[in-house]
Amino acid sequence: MKIEQLHALFLQCDSVCTDTRKIKKNNLFFALKGENFNGNTYAEQALKNGAKYAIIDEVQFNTSSKTILVKNVLETLQELAAYHRTQLNIPIIALTGSNGKTTTKELINATLSKSYKTTATVGNLNNHIGVPLTLLSMTTSTQIGIVEMGANHQKEIEFLCNIAKPDYGYITNFGKAHLEGFGSIEGVIKGKSEMYDFLTNNNKTIFVNGNDMIQIEKTTHANRFVFGKNNRDFDINIDFIEALPFVKSEYNNLEIESQLIGDYNFNNIAAAIAIGNYFKVKDHDIKASIENYTPTNNRSQIIKKGTNTIILDAYNANPTSMRAALLNFEKQPNTQKTACIGDMFELGKDAEKEHQNIVDLATSLNIDQVVFIGENFYKTKTKSNKSKQFNSFNDFKDWFNGSKTENNAILIKGSRGMALERILDFI
Repeated sequence: MKIEQLHALFLQCDSVCTDTRKIKKNNLFFALKGENFNGNTYAEQALKNGAKYAIIDEVQFNTSSKTILVKNVLETLQELAAYHRTQLNIPIIALTGSNGKTTTKELINATLSKSYKTTATVGNLNNHIGVPLTLLSMTTSTQIGIVEMGANHQKEIEFLCNIAKPDYGYITNFGKAHLEGFGSIEGVIKGKSEMYDFLTNNNKTIFVNGNDMIQIEKTTHANRFVFGKNNRDFDINIDFIEALPFVKSEYNNLEIESQLIGDYNFNNIAAAIAIGNYFKVKDHDIKASIENYTPTNNRSQIIKKGTNTIILDAYNANPTSMRAALLNFEKQPNTQKTACIGDMFELGKDAEKEHQNIVDLATSLNIDQVVFIGENFYKTKTKSNKSKQFNSFNDFKDWFNGSKTENNAILIKGSRGMALERILDFI
């Protein structure tokens, strides 16, 4: 079946689904495969649950007039999304980066949705499956699309850009994330900059944080809209006021007080303000959208439990974001501070060095107690009497349950695989 024919069938459906547990009537089901599952085996169930058609790639499951046999389901999903993109007469903003992608995407979406009908990546569905699903969720009513892109190897951002064909792009930063796949910080910069290459080669526009010299240097010959602080030569100037406890900024004589902690979130807020300004969202709507945004999903959340104040930032971690979180935590105006820090994953050969660097930093800061959790942190060395190390979460839990925690500020941060939000259950 030609992609044009499949697209015509797609338009007859209400939406795309890859999980039979979430099938709704009139869905188009894609039978994707994974290491531990084969979606083809669920095609019949998907149709019974209400799917209009099921896309499969194994002939033995082609048992219905509603099953569509293709060579490769994943490649077909990607090809359909790329074709659908060509039929959408809308601007698409793509963003990537080592830290802050999802928060920045949510802020941009909140800002632009004040004036436009937007469709944005849900959660962090930002990979070779998530990006196509985001594109296929865009309809004729969508006025601006916002697509988050993640990567842990070279050429992934290039691949995703060739599917989404963005008109605008923004890279939040370049940090020590996914070093196992990228090899080094230089590899991270090269991999993320594939978005710059696509936009520059296609004469599109790049949003640039003017206070980030890597971004400035990488976009010298591009069409760019530059924002930042303390430089009136930028296209738009956004000033940082403070971040205690929440980030405050100023734009066009308007003071904006967010519900986000950490001065590292200033750049995320500034990007949303700048992009809102570029698309002519009214200043008071930009202010309202930033001030009303509340972080969720274990990202910089402030939680009160009894007499304790918890900074829950346990969605993910890498050396760059961990350093920023610890430095911000030290500044918090609380008398008693405890940091619960979990292993950072996907660091490859740099894992030992980067975990030791975090231990050295954390124990040097004005934090009363630092607790390190996980096999990597357990291997590190520290002479500090204010630190404790646990090889596993269960070992930590046994110790923590026996500790009395009151009137504390508690930072919880670690990689997704550590699931440190579990600590909330016994505070």
